[in-house]
Amino acid sequence: MQSETARVEAFSDGIFAIAITLLILEIKVPKHEAGPLSLALLRRWPSYVAFLLSFAYIGVMWINHHRMFTYIRRSTDLLLSLNLLLMLGVTVVPFPTAVLAEHLDGPDARTAALVYNATFVVIAVVFNLLWRYAVRRGLLHEATLAAAMNISSQYAVGPLLYLACFVIAWFNVRASVAANVALALFFALPPSIMKKRPQAHDH
Repeated sequence: MQSETARVEAFSDGIFAIAITLLILEIKVPKHEAGPLSLALLRRWPSYVAFLLSFAYIGVMWINHHRMFTYIRRSTDLLLSLNLLLMLGVTVVPFPTAVLAEHLDGPDARTAALVYNATFVVIAVVFNLLWRYAVRRGLLHEATLAAAMNISSQYAVGPLLYLACFVIAWFNVRASVAANVALALFFALPPSIMKKRPQAHDH
């Protein structure tokens, strides 16, 4: 029997695939008049940084979305709406990526970094809303409730960490990019790493 959330996952996978593919379109081939090709390619380093960072972020979002729906056994109208809201955030990602790529090495770098980080703050909030709604409404497989708490712990700090990247961008753009890389790696970790508590004192 097909899972009740199968269509949600298939639809979401398609959006993730399109969004992550669109990222490469922002890396333009240098024109002949741009000088030696090797130097022209090197000058496009902001595009490479923005591309790789957003590729990592979308990839990590897809991983976490997949993890989330391995726990969710059924859907509701509100769950579908929250997932659509999340997909809206995913489809927007190529735009702030292009903004960051265009302005990372210019006078508007801070504004570009703030726009970029604000996008992921909003996405992190929606991710939390979707997951916590599923938990609250009892939409999870009963056998996975204990393991699901690890996801809750990891997601809970997400908006705060993305907000921290936003604040860092105000003072130091390159430091915020480094923080973004660290954040992508953090959310790629299995949620089980987040909670490893001894069971000896449990009653």
